Amino acid sequence: MFFYKIHDQIAFSFNRYDEFNEIPESEVMGKKGLIYFLIALEPESSRRSFSISDSSLLYLIKEDLRLLVKPVEKELEINAWILSKISSREIMAINTSYKNWRSVLDYKPPAKWKINLVGLGDVGGTLLTGLRLLGGSCISEIGIYSRSIESIVRWELEVNQILDPFSGEDYPTVKGVSEEELFDCHMFVFCASKNVPKVGENVGDVRLYQLEGNSEIIKKYALMARKNCFKGIFAVVSDPVDLLCKVALIESNKNQKGAMDYNGLAPEQIRGYGLGVMNARAAYYASKNPNTLSYSKEGRVFGPHGQGLVIANSIENYDEKLSNYLTEKTLKANLEVRKVGYKPFIAPALSSGALSIINTIKGNWHYSATFAGGVYMGAKNRLTPSGTELERLELPEDLYRKLEETFERLATI
Repeated sequence: MFFYKIHDQIAFSFNRYDEFNEIPESEVMGKKGLIYFLIALEPESSRRSFSISDSSLLYLIKEDLRLLVKPVEKELEINAWILSKISSREIMAINTSYKNWRSVLDYKPPAKWKINLVGLGDVGGTLLTGLRLLGGSCISEIGIYSRSIESIVRWELEVNQILDPFSGEDYPTVKGVSEEELFDCHMFVFCASKNVPKVGENVGDVRLYQLEGNSEIIKKYALMARKNCFKGIFAVVSDPVDLLCKVALIESNKNQKGAMDYNGLAPEQIRGYGLGVMNARAAYYASKNPNTLSYSKEGRVFGPHGQGLVIANSIENYDEKLSNYLTEKTLKANLEVRKVGYKPFIAPALSSGALSIINTIKGNWHYSATFAGGVYMGAKNRLTPSGTELERLELPEDLYRKLEETFERLATI
């Protein structure tokens, strides 16, 4: 193992980096706070940085679906002080196969986040309301943008007038921003959408129906993020979130000739927010069936916000029949709302959007789609000071096979 000092930061690796001065381990052992582990993985299918949440990740060779699986414990020759730092989530892995990997060393998360949101339709407006009401402890300001000046003025006036006068609560200030200012923030939230099907319109999978139109819109903002060397989180709320995350990643990493140069958004900067509502819908239907009441404590949801979704009634007591029942009910929940003449946007905007975004900022466990092996795969995770930590579980074999099918399906789209 080799130890280095880079940009006044401490790093270590199993690989030798001749361009850096090696330092003795004794200079590192008492170091408080975050240190870095340098690793070299293929950028096409690997993140630029992530949290070392267990010792097996120090030996990672390839990122894939196994990132969601609890590793088999092995006797590894790792120094006790390193194991202690892993336990306290104070080691961030940096993938040195990225040309711009050193920029990770300089990034420091803010005490309070500034958020800029584009798209003030049904979802965007509801999400904005949720952030204003619930985000005062972690959000300093919310910038809003729409192609309609009137819409910006309306929402700035209305949302700033949401106030509990005697509570002493902080509320994020909401203000209109120009398109040029959109990436002057810590988190960019994409809620813009094109061709949202009208109630009663039969289009099959509503989310895939929106892919083409929304891909063109998100491409524009992905290129803007690249141009602005954006260092924050690029949050995707518009459908289909998982696939739009991939579009944003690819488009932001192309040079002027259309070749991938990986100088745009890092895979872990992009997050898809669609799974929170699928968990909420599963919990709703689970509460109505005596055989699935344990879901809220034992169950999990994985995959995309749509076809390919996998609900597990329980990890400890997995039952495929009950899990299929919950998956089917969850997938059709939005159609139940459409049957009575309404677009289903309130629960998605709040469960997948506002609540999950706030939990991301706070470093709490939540559901969102993050990058794993070339795919944006929805699962329980949290954003720690050392990077994204995925929940790793002892997954039943039948459940893992389902997740493999979903993973492979997302990889081919």
